[in-house]
Amino acid sequence: MSEGALSRRTERVINAVTPFISGMRRFGAMGPDASDFLAGNPQEIASREYVETLQGWLEPRDKRWFAYNMAHRPAQEAAAAGLGAELGLAFTPDDIFVTRGAHHGLVAALNVVVDVDDEVIFISPPWFFYEAMILALGATPVRVKVDPATWDLDIDAIRAAVTPKTRAVLINTPNNPTGVVYPPETLQALARVCDEATAANGRPVYIISDEAYSRILFAGTRMHTPATHYPRSLLIHTYSKTSLAPGQRLGYVALPPDAPDRELLRMGLMASGAGTGHLGADAVMMYALADIEPMNVDLVALEKRRDWMVSALAEMGYETNTPDATFYLLVKSPVADVLEFVDRLAKDDVFVLPGTAFEMPGHFRISLTATDRMVERALPVFAAAIEEVRAAV
Repeated sequence: MSEGALSRRTERVINAVTPFISGMRRFGAMGPDASDFLAGNPQEIASREYVETLQGWLEPRDKRWFAYNMAHRPAQEAAAAGLGAELGLAFTPDDIFVTRGAHHGLVAALNVVVDVDDEVIFISPPWFFYEAMILALGATPVRVKVDPATWDLDIDAIRAAVTPKTRAVLINTPNNPTGVVYPPETLQALARVCDEATAANGRPVYIISDEAYSRILFAGTRMHTPATHYPRSLLIHTYSKTSLAPGQRLGYVALPPDAPDRELLRMGLMASGAGTGHLGADAVMMYALADIEPMNVDLVALEKRRDWMVSALAEMGYETNTPDATFYLLVKSPVADVLEFVDRLAKDDVFVLPGTAFEMPGHFRISLTATDRMVERALPVFAAAIEEVRAAV
């Protein structure tokens, strides 16, 4: 690369995303019989209900069907009603800002409240692109690790990370990759930290809550949101998980009913969205939102697959967690070099994501969106791999 070809900011963004890209690219093309546990991707043909919904809204109703438009009111109304029923808060349509998925929603939320040289606290292990998004804004990412014993937020560590430059705390609940839903008492404690920081800094400190997996909950698990405890929260939601169609981008940013400065935030989100392109979904997706809103993946089948894999891997001698939510199962690598171990699995066409991609180098992640047939094929490979580790000791 030529000296000075890229901005220093872009070079820092490249460094931030390189572990994830390396983790995904190292395997190359997969064979047709591979067991693909890499990402939360669909492994079967999309449902007829989902396909026919999009097909139905593709047919134009009038000449402005694919024109430039402001927010689509029926989409806002459906999202507000669905989110209100989910979280027990009275959201209004005017506080729903439709985006092209959660990724664009996160960037829109950060962009509207974070200035260059501000600091944004984010939680590790993170979603792959948090650090890169913060750097791309010219802000400073401040990493705070979860409690290693519980994977809950480490409130004392967050408090210690706050400085006069702190502008936001970015959390992900339910958490990818740990599957933890942060409990109300943790979110209350986080709210107190942010109230203290707001008072000390003389300007608002926001919680940006990535709630992409809020409806991917296993039996007995309830969703909790910081918005219940902290009105200066910006909530990020997506339909990519519930419809298991991550390539069809549809999501939104939501303001809580009691958000301070709500008119300013509304104007800021609209103006920032217009300036950056991060607000507004494609027309067909926006029209389809009301029909997509009640859809969800087969949670019973997903939970059954979770329990099957947890039990089978534990019997082999692997250390695993039992996630309360999300698509993912974390497994501790039986050898120190997790890349070496995932390469061993890949030789037998079993593909998992190494923890180096999400700041947990001693672990690898399994996506439960794989099919049962993939699990059946993969389990003997997992068994053989750990037996080889034992034999080498």
